[in-house]
Amino acid sequence: MFFQERQITFGNRNHQLTNTHIWTPDSQWLAYDVRPHGASFTGLTIEKIHVKSGKTDIIYQAKKGAHVGVVTVSPTEPVRYAFIHGPECPDEQWHYDFHHRRGVIVSEDLPGKAVTLDAMDITAPYTVGALRGGSHVHVFSPEGSCLSFTYNDHVMHELDPALDLRNIAVAVPLKSVKPPKHHPREHDGSYFSVVVSSTTFQPEPGSDDINRAYEEGWVGQVGYRKADGNWQRWALAFIGDTISATGEKVPEVYVVDLPEQDVDYAIAGEKPLQGTETTLPAPPAGVIQRRLTFTGHKRWPGVMNNPRHWLRASPDGEQIGFLMKDDDGIVQLWTISPNGGEPRQITRGNCGIQSAFSWEGSGRFVAFICDNSVMLCDVQNGQVQRLSERTEQAPSADAVVISPDSHHIAFMREVDGYMQIFLVETGIK
Repeated sequence: MFFQERQITFGNRNHQLTNTHIWTPDSQWLAYDVRPHGASFTGLTIEKIHVKSGKTDIIYQAKKGAHVGVVTVSPTEPVRYAFIHGPECPDEQWHYDFHHRRGVIVSEDLPGKAVTLDAMDITAPYTVGALRGGSHVHVFSPEGSCLSFTYNDHVMHELDPALDLRNIAVAVPLKSVKPPKHHPREHDGSYFSVVVSSTTFQPEPGSDDINRAYEEGWVGQVGYRKADGNWQRWALAFIGDTISATGEKVPEVYVVDLPEQDVDYAIAGEKPLQGTETTLPAPPAGVIQRRLTFTGHKRWPGVMNNPRHWLRASPDGEQIGFLMKDDDGIVQLWTISPNGGEPRQITRGNCGIQSAFSWEGSGRFVAFICDNSVMLCDVQNGQVQRLSERTEQAPSADAVVISPDSHHIAFMREVDGYMQIFLVETGIK
């Protein structure tokens, strides 16, 4: 049995969903951007569509040669939209790139007004609370106060592109940050931003060192319970690239426990928060990075990079979901506790999972693409239900996102050369 899927966008252009937080809290609207499908970051608008009426609104229109994309929605009212904003008036020296982009937020009550999230200061001595490059995929924390994102560093890129290691950063509402602005591309930020992951240019083979931190997700609606019974309020799970004893890249699951109070993010750890001319910005004091998976002994070691997916935790914070091959080489859903231990294999199908995934609000179900269909998986027993008819071409792997009320799943299909948004019911009562 499957449900009738419904196409809700039809224009001759792309409608691109982000992998998470695309629904408004009332489950009535979906936010999207209009980038051409693929690597080109040339979208000019951030938009939303009412899923019942089909009415569309433009949330933000880029100007002065800038482009925008990858929008997420706050989980709480008043509704806010966070997205990537490329540089205005781009030129040969400064144009859109991993290390030349910023996050902005547009509030529902102030449409069209984009407030920059992360300050940037690329002139030494650097400013505490500002970053030095580009931020990407800005995701609100479950109660909407903070945001996480991935980060690339302009200063290190100028020194040597190989030193520009991808990291995880957070923005907290401690205070706005206003650098001195000795460079025309430097700017203020409305949040206090810090890097929270620790990477190493040349990880020691066989160690827990990583040279890339990416595809992060908040752990739990209110954190998770630690092994000692205490509660960890803030944490992010992410993929970290280790180097095996034989020199191979092995992506593993990591977690960072974060400080409790906003003010704690301004306290430096062993290295300067703002970085130096030869080192990346560093995490605040009290940030603890831990490796959770050790898959080097497996027949197919490592967390999957293809399909691309982001680590997503159950609402109660007890399970972090990720994709990894089983012993037969089939991509399955696994979970692991943020306290570590052995990963638990959830799915055992003959067809590999083909996409990113999302959890439903109760924490019992996960949605993803498998066998060219939208599937709903009961995490308790691993049973998988087909929700959409199997088609010759699989739906897009980029986003399969359950609505806050758990009634619908939003996903994308390519129709006549354009990415269009579809809905299918979950059947969850």
